[in-house]
This record gives sequence, C-alpha cells and structure tokens, in this order.
Amino acid sequence: MIQLNIIYPKSENAHFDWNYYLNIHMPLSIKLHGTALKSISIGKGVEGIEAAPVAYIAVTTMWFDSVDAFLQAFMPHAETLQGDMKNYTNIQPVIQFSEVVLPQ
Repeated sequence: MIQLNIIYPKSENAHFDWNYYLNIHMPLSIKLHGTALKSISIGKGVEGIEAAPVAYIAVTTMWFDSVDAFLQAFMPHAETLQGDMKNYTNIQPVIQFSEVVLPQ
C-alpha cells in the first residue's frame, strides 16, 4: 500500500479556497480516481498554536495499492485535475509518495 501526500505549504501570499477544494475539486478527484483510491484524508492546518505554527495550509493523503495503480487512475485525468488547481489555490503543492509501514 502506498500513500500519496499532497501538501500545500503556507506562505505570505498563499490563497486556498477551502469551500471549492472540499465541495468541488475533491469530489471530482475521488470520482475520477474510481476504485483505485482506497481511502482519503484531508487535514487543515490549525492556526494559533504558538508552539507549532502552521507550516502547511492543507495536507491531503490518498491511499492506493501501488504507485502504478495511482498512475493508471490519475494519468487519464491529469490535465483536468491539475488544470482545476487554479480555481482553489495559487500554491505549488509538494507531492510525496510513501510506502505505508504502519498499520499493516
């Protein structure tokens, strides 16, 4: 199992439209990934914690059986999904694939 992390770093001029992301972009992404997408979580950075200032506005984690399973699901829709980013953010996300080692 792999997880795909899509991380949106916070910066001074960052714009992120949570309403659009949660109600339009992510339902579209979930639909287009189909059964290849096993699970998803979306985290919103919590402001106001002095000891741990927000580094990321959003962290989206998607689980797939393999990188290949992700690519097969994503590539036919890459232009649509990547083209929609301008509708909710001006942030260049950080993308990381990780092997899930826990839970097993």
